[in-house]
Amino acid sequence: MRLKGKVAIITGAASGIGLETSKLFIKEGSIVAACDYNEEALQKAKSEIGDAYRIYKMDVSKHDEVKTIVDKIFSDLGRIDILVNNAGITRDNFLVRMPESDFDAVISINLKGIYNVTQAVVTYMMNQRNGVILNASSVVGIYGNIGQTNYAAAKAGLIGMTKTWAKEFARYSIRVNAVAPGFIKTPMTESVPEKVIEQMKTKTPLGKMGEAIDVANAYLFLASDEANYITGQVLGVDGGLVF
Repeated sequence: MRLKGKVAIITGAASGIGLETSKLFIKEGSIVAACDYNEEALQKAKSEIGDAYRIYKMDVSKHDEVKTIVDKIFSDLGRIDILVNNAGITRDNFLVRMPESDFDAVISINLKGIYNVTQAVVTYMMNQRNGVILNASSVVGIYGNIGQTNYAAAKAGLIGMTKTWAKEFARYSIRVNAVAPGFIKTPMTESVPEKVIEQMKTKTPLGKMGEAIDVANAYLFLASDEANYITGQVLGVDGGLVF
């Protein structure tokens, strides 16, 4: 098992890519501290997955709450080896129609939320002199996308933070990388019209949308010792959409 004995915090762990990553990490020997604002969904997932899926209600946008929960996770589980910053939302609109509240909401969760969680976690990793931090960026953060000013800004900013943290924490043997998914089937894309889905497939050289497990597998590789000499990188999981 590639993560035997490891403790991983995964945010946005109640559904989609976060849930799939939690299942895969547990299968590979990790205990997962599953964090999400949706406590009901966490409880449902736990009933299916079992005791290795430890649930913690967390709103990543709330700095003090995040610190309290991370401290509790460390107290409960004794260490933190891996952090997967997966939580995120969308509030899509053209710039001229985008309410300030929608811009602020996406930045608060998708960018500041990752700052909040990483700041709370990394001190424990520094003390251990070991750890892995993985951030959920997007191809949108690299190339932009119509109607996603807020989302693209957050995901681009996250790439900058990833590269900065890789340099800051390398001396503590902490690796920091990002994953940039393309069009992935998740609850977030269920409301997208079929016509748009077909356009997405047409633009993707492999001719299909990705599955949550495709991103989870990328996280697993980067979290494992197989990626021991990889840091500061952005791994595209996009079916060849951009290269």
